[in-house]
Formats: sequence, structure tokens, C-alpha cells
Amino acid sequence: MMKTAALFLIALFAFAGNSVIARYALLEPAIDPASFIIIRILSGAVTLWILLTLLQQRTVKSKRRITTKGSWWGALMLSVYAIAFSYAYVELETGFGALVLFAAVQLTMLGVNISRGVLLTKAEWVGCIIAFGGLAYLVAPTISVPDSLLASITMIMAGSAWGFYSLHGRGRVNPLADTTYNFVRAAPIVIVALLFALPDAAVTSEGILLAVLSGSVTSGLGYAVWYLVLPRLSVTTAAIGQLSVPLIAAYGGVLFAGELFTRQLVIAASLIIGGILIVSWKNKPR
Repeated sequence: MMKTAALFLIALFAFAGNSVIARYALLEPAIDPASFIIIRILSGAVTLWILLTLLQQRTVKSKRRITTKGSWWGALMLSVYAIAFSYAYVELETGFGALVLFAAVQLTMLGVNISRGVLLTKAEWVGCIIAFGGLAYLVAPTISVPDSLLASITMIMAGSAWGFYSLHGRGRVNPLADTTYNFVRAAPIVIVALLFALPDAAVTSEGILLAVLSGSVTSGLGYAVWYLVLPRLSVTTAAIGQLSVPLIAAYGGVLFAGELFTRQLVIAASLIIGGILIVSWKNKPR
């Protein structure tokens, strides 16, 4: 139980790290979205490939060979998420974007699970409502009506793609290998999809560093941990738990960027964490 909780937290902190990196990389801007996406996916693929190769060399002696190769569906959902999120992120206010993104994630994961006949209990519904209410309260000061309907739709696409990617991960056999090959397969997809934008690339050394950090650590390794912990969680817990990502990012801003610690953060934390605990209490994977 403690190991699962620790892995869950590591994955959530990685997701929050991705949000912070995207803020500095794309909103400064230190790099254009297309270049950020391509470098992010390529660096993630290379880092994971090196780790997987080293692991395979160690397992050869025990005659246990890693044979899983990920899937094109996983790679496609990863690509759609990465592209849609990065382009929508630069167009939407941070609060509104977070609310739309995580609403789409929850609706996708919970909707698919319900369609499979797994209904939420009353306690789960209460927990979901409380946690999402906490997120809405957290981002309320930065919510404004978006100028671009297309950007809103694109962020919904990002959230839905991530929801499908997460659901797909619950059935994976080897998290590191599956994540590695998903990134490797995603590389040509994002390159081809973004060829049109490369002539307008605007890249700085800081932007490249941030994209590599995102791809290698908070995305590559973070997503491998996510695939590792997913089979141990119920779909509801996995979905609602992700509502803590903006909260973690906000507290990171207080600790490392000198942002103000407010009563709003305390109330939002109480609601989000409380809702997650209600959902996850004695909740087994299903």
C-alpha cells in the first residue's frame, strides 16, 4: 500500500513538473510549441531506450528477455496529447486551461469505465465532486473567457487523449518497455504532424534544455512510473488523483518561486486531498 502511494505521488509530482516546465518554456517564450514537442518526445525516447537497453543487458543473464513493444494506439494518444496540450497551453489562461484539461481527463476515464459497467459508488461521486470543486476554487482567480474556441477544443482533445493513454496503461505488462516503445513510435508521428511548423521554429538554449528535461525526466520516466502504478489503482482513484497536479504545481511555486502562500491554497488543498481520500479509501483496482 505504501509503495503504491509513493509511486502514485512520484507520478503526480512528475506531471506537476511538466506543467511548470511548460510554463517557463512556452509562455516566456523560450521555444516554439512544435520544437518543444519534437525535442520532448525524442529526448524521452532516447533516455528510455538507454535505460531499457541497460536493463535488458542485465536480464539476459537471467534468461528473461523483454519482448513487449508498446502499441501504436498508445503512441497515437501520447502524440495527440503532447501536440494538443502544447498548442492550447500558449493560447489559454493557465486557470481555464487546467480546468478544461482535467475535466476532460476525468470525463474520459470515468466515462469509459462506466460504459464498461463499473458504476461509481455514492462515496466516489461525493469524493469526485469535492475534489473537482477544490480544483475549480484553486484556479478561479485566473479563469477568464477564452478568446479562442479552437484552443479550448484543442485542450479538451489533450485531456481526452491523456485519459485514453492512462486507461491503456492499466493493461500493460512491462511499464518501462511499453513507455519506451510508445515514445519511439510517437517520434515519427509528431515529426510528420509538425513539419509545417518547423520553418517558423524559434529556439533558445534554455528552451532546448527545458524540452529535454521534460522529455527525459518528467515525461519519460514519469510516464513509466505512471504505467507501473496504474494497475494497482482503481480507474476512479487514478482519474481523480490527477486533480492534485495543479495543486502540487501551485505549492511548488510557493516553495521555489517565492509565490504567496494564501488561504485559498489551504482551502483548495483540503478539498482536493479530502476528495481524493474519500475516493481512494478502501478502493481496489477495477
